[in-house]
Amino acid sequence: MQDCLIIGGGLIGMLTARELAKSGLSVSLIEKGQLGQESSWAGGGIISPLYPWRYPDAVSQLAKWSQQHYPQLAEDLKHESGVDPELTQNGLLILAANETEQAQSWASEFDSNLRVVSAEEVETIECRLNPELHTQGIWMPGIHQIRNPRLIQALRGSLQYYGVQIIENTEVDDILFEKNRVQGVRTQEKIYYANQVVVASGAWTAQILQKQGITIEIQPVLGQMLLFRTEPGLVSRIVLSEDRYVIPRRDGRVLVGSTLEHVGFAKTTTEEAKAELHAEALRLIPALADYPIEHHWAGLRPGSPQGIPYIYEVEEKSGLFVNSGHFRNGVVLGPASVNLLTSMMLEQTPNFDLNPYNICV
Repeated sequence: MQDCLIIGGGLIGMLTARELAKSGLSVSLIEKGQLGQESSWAGGGIISPLYPWRYPDAVSQLAKWSQQHYPQLAEDLKHESGVDPELTQNGLLILAANETEQAQSWASEFDSNLRVVSAEEVETIECRLNPELHTQGIWMPGIHQIRNPRLIQALRGSLQYYGVQIIENTEVDDILFEKNRVQGVRTQEKIYYANQVVVASGAWTAQILQKQGITIEIQPVLGQMLLFRTEPGLVSRIVLSEDRYVIPRRDGRVLVGSTLEHVGFAKTTTEEAKAELHAEALRLIPALADYPIEHHWAGLRPGSPQGIPYIYEVEEKSGLFVNSGHFRNGVVLGPASVNLLTSMMLEQTPNFDLNPYNICV
């Protein structure tokens, strides 16, 4: 009998398992495939929501807490695993001149470093930017990015460091209860017993909960991305324009994303999206025309109403918790979401008001 069992081995599930194990609990993590190979691996790793002022305050509160704690988390993961997740402060340049008032109003509470910059300053901030896009912009110099695949590798090492039992390629068939108290889960191979169960299965969360008669609004949203192989330093800043972004990695690779497609659980790439993203990449950074596309992939995000994640204990299902529905913001909201959930599970005082994330309220 374990203290806790986590269903879902993406970023949220891995962070949850790590935090509970750090607190001295025995933890098992069950993943239907390989750890972190769905949306956690597929995303860009920007430690900020895109256009953060468009989201409810409930999202911004989680993002701000995570942003403050990511540097220490990255250092701890490097120490525990030997893998550097490459947390890098590039800053985020947003070309949305018609949203400057919204941005400044939002920044008065959530990001005091945000400032509106002139066309001349935009050129200075990112010299490779298309000259046609040299217009008034919004500059957030404190924003970091993290390299998703390396973050997943570091988290795996951390889970091993803290003694988490990792069970991969195993799908949960049912969650077991006795008198509305969770007992564990059943897979095709065996039953795993636990005092608490967390469903952190991303886009598949609604399917798992539906078997228990629990309805939750999470839908898969496909996102396709491109990766260019360039020279280190070709692009220096994260740039966002018209819902498309470029993200420079330390080794010269440049990510371009992403699409938003409601196609169910079909995780496929298309030539149409590839062509569109390639065109958008050149619109933002014309110099990318001289470099090859190294990779084109797709991932399924857990879409939820307004992008607010569900973080709560299921009513009348004692010991069953949910941490899912982060949509495009799993990386930036993950640490804060996990802090909130584990404070509930460990009966500690939470850092945030629980109500905005609780479907039972």
